[in-house]
Formats: sequence, C-alpha cells, structure tokens
Amino acid sequence: MIILITIIYSISLLYIFLFSLGQLHLTFVYLREKRKKSIEPPLLKEYPLVTVQLPVFNEKYVVERLLDAVSKFNYPKENLEIQVLDDSTDETTQLIRRKIEALVTQGLNIKIIHRTIRKGFKAGALADSMSSVKGEFIAIFDADFVPEPDFLLKTLPYFADSKIGVVQTRWGHLNRDYSILTQLQAFGLDAHFSIEQTGREAAGSFINFNGTCGVWRKSCIEDAGGWQDDTLTEDLDLSYRAQLRGWKFHYLEEVATPGELPVIMPAIKSQQYRWNKGAAETARKNFGKVFLSNLPLQNKIHAFFHLFNSSVFVFLLIAAILSIPMLLIKQQHPELVWLFHAGIIFLMGFFSITFFYWIATKRFYKDAPVKTFYSLFPRFLIVSMGLSFHNGVAVLEGLVGRKTPFIRTPKFNITNKRQPWLGNTYIHTKITLSSWAEALLCLYFIFGIVAGIWFKDGSLIFFHVMLAMGFGSIFYYSVRPSLDA
Repeated sequence: MIILITIIYSISLLYIFLFSLGQLHLTFVYLREKRKKSIEPPLLKEYPLVTVQLPVFNEKYVVERLLDAVSKFNYPKENLEIQVLDDSTDETTQLIRRKIEALVTQGLNIKIIHRTIRKGFKAGALADSMSSVKGEFIAIFDADFVPEPDFLLKTLPYFADSKIGVVQTRWGHLNRDYSILTQLQAFGLDAHFSIEQTGREAAGSFINFNGTCGVWRKSCIEDAGGWQDDTLTEDLDLSYRAQLRGWKFHYLEEVATPGELPVIMPAIKSQQYRWNKGAAETARKNFGKVFLSNLPLQNKIHAFFHLFNSSVFVFLLIAAILSIPMLLIKQQHPELVWLFHAGIIFLMGFFSITFFYWIATKRFYKDAPVKTFYSLFPRFLIVSMGLSFHNGVAVLEGLVGRKTPFIRTPKFNITNKRQPWLGNTYIHTKITLSSWAEALLCLYFIFGIVAGIWFKDGSLIFFHVMLAMGFGSIFYYSVRPSLDA
C-alpha cells in the first residue's frame, strides 16, 4: 500500500509539473510573438453576406441588451442577417418578439427561430439553423456579451485568406470589479485569452473557438461535420475537427468583446462544470485523431495539454489527498526522505505558473501590475485548489463517458455593486453534496496542518494551509447564496 500511494502521489505531481512546463513554453512563445513588429490590421474591402446567430435559452435579463448591441453593427443592413435561436420556455420569447418588431422598422433583417423541443441544447440549435443560414460567414454571440459596433469590420478582413475558418476575439469583462469572485474569474480568463490563445497560434498549434465572440466561415463548419451535441463543449469539439481538416484559426487579442461574469459561486460552478466536463469529453473524442495525425510532435504535445487541460484538477486533488498519508509515511519510513527532497523540482512548476500569470497581469493591469498580482494571484491559486473537487468530478465524468444535460450559466445583467442578484428567477439556491464534501476536505487539510505541527515537519504545512483555505472559501461562497436568499 505504501508503494502504491507513493507511486500515485509521484505521478500526480509529475503531471502537474509537466502541465506547468507546457504553460511556461506558451509564455515564452507569447513573449516572442509580442516582440514582433505590429502589423496594421487589414481593411474590409467588400461586404459579404453575414449571418449573426444569437443562441438563447431563458435570458430575460440580458436578451434585450444583446439585441440592442447587434442592431448597432456598423455594417450594410442589406448584407446582414440576424437570427435569434430561441429555446426559451419563459417570457424571454415574448421579449424577443417585441424587440424584433421594433428593430424590423429600422430596416434590419432579423428573425426568431423558436424551438419547442430543446434537442441537443445549444449545439442542437446551431445545427438545426444551418439550413436557413444565408451568410457566407456566421458570427455567434452568447446572451451575456455586448459586441462593439465595429466588430464585423475588425474581424471579417482576415477571411481574405481562404484557409481561415474562424476568427476569434478576446473576452472582455463588463463587471470585473463587482466582487472578489469576478476579479478572480477575470484574472484567470485574461491569461487564457492572452498567453494561451496567442501562444498556441504563434506555435502553430490548435486554438479554439470559445463559443461566442467569434466568426465562422460557413463552409468550414460544413466541411468539419457541423455542430454536434455529443459533448458539452461543442465549440472546442468543432474547433478540433475543423483544424484536423486543415482549416486555420486566427485569434485577435487586441479586439475585446465585453461579457458578464457570474457573480455567485453556484453560477460559477455550473459554468466550470460544463467547461471542464466538456473538455474531457472532447479530449476523449478527438485526441486519438490528433495523435494519429501527421502533425509535428510539438503540436501533438500542446494539443494533449490543451484537450486534457482540465485533468490537472484531478491530479491536483489526488496529490492533495495523498499528501497527508505521505506525511505519515515519511515519519514511519525515514529512508524515503530522499523522495521529498527530490520533490523540490516541482517548485519549478510553481514558478512556471507564477511567471505565466505574471506576464498576463502585466498585459492587463498596466497601471499597477505588482500590486494587482500580489493581491489576486495567491487568492486565485487558493480558489483554484478549492475547486479541484468540483472540477475533478466533472472531468472524471467526462473521461468515463457519463452523460449529463447542458446546464446553462444563469445571467444577471449586473455590472456594478449596487445591483443585487436576489430575485433572479433562474437561481435555485441549495446546499449540494459537493459543497458538504468541500467542507469535509477543509477539515481534512486542517488535520494535515495539525499533523505537520505534531510531527514538527513543516514541509507540507504551506500546501495544506492553502488547501484548507481553498476548500473552506469554496464551501462558504457556495452556501452563502442559500443563506442570503
């Protein structure tokens, strides 16, 4: 048993270490790319027919804001088609119909495609609508985003390259400063939408359409097999299938499309669950094709850590849980102390991740990068550790093929601290078994702290303190909405 625990613990740390090295490589590629002389973006010379698709399901708080935004696109109305793909079962549908009536009088070609059976969820709605799409290009926006009027003028010129299948823009944040939870979400997302996306493209590796705020070439979707609903991340799935077919994706870091971040932990968890489980499902479905392709080895390695990105939560959770038995093993078998000394190399992984987020912080917090980094990065790590159980379970479900429905992330239309979330009819607050598990894990790592003090061994105390704080904070923020409601 001691040997088994030691092997599993070591494998978990090794995976985390290798993952962090992958992030470090992307950081260096990103820095190299940013040192290149900037090139003036191309200008749009022609105005092709564009279809704007807005997948909607019970979005009464934000759908009118979205429709107002796309109605203001600086683009010839005769070359613009807007489709609201509505699967709603509440008053959202009536709000859309009334808004469309007003927008039609402005000369917009806008219509609602309402489904009464939500087969395939978002992917199903997108797939069902393809036969009615007239545009050569398809811009997609989720309900919680507010695209700028010049969005199409900034993205469409890149399709002059006939091999480009997707142009993806960076997510901005309407409510970054609403709370510490929104600040931490923005902190993490900014790193993905700068270093990861730019770095992967610069390295010639696969990048992904992020489900919204991007434009597809219609023929690319069709050539790749269309939208499919067998994963919870239909965007990542189609991205890989398209790039395996030879299509190129282009990422525009300098073009930001602002969106709304979830403001309470249950909403964050529902989003994290879908992203992490869907990524695991997509990895299960597509990595074999990547591995057997003729891609360079570097690209295959990047694709592995991209598709299995969420698996880091599984290995983090395993390493965390086994760290306390390892502490006891160390006391009983001092001859294994060399293993703990060898573990110092994993500090390189920590410094790699630190560098990764430091570069992203400098990119987005130019006024006070040092202050912001020291304020947010430790808390981001702690919360990420605390989410390892919730996200790890989602990943394992995806890897083993357990199917669950697409759970939408509730939208709030909240952009400042004076706006309350209470009264949102889409929020059903309850304390879940997952939250109780997080409370128990908090107590477990408090025991680990006590054990370290008892044995006068401080090698893992800092790790256990962060874990106890992480699981404790996730439990607190998860149950707080139930207490406030």
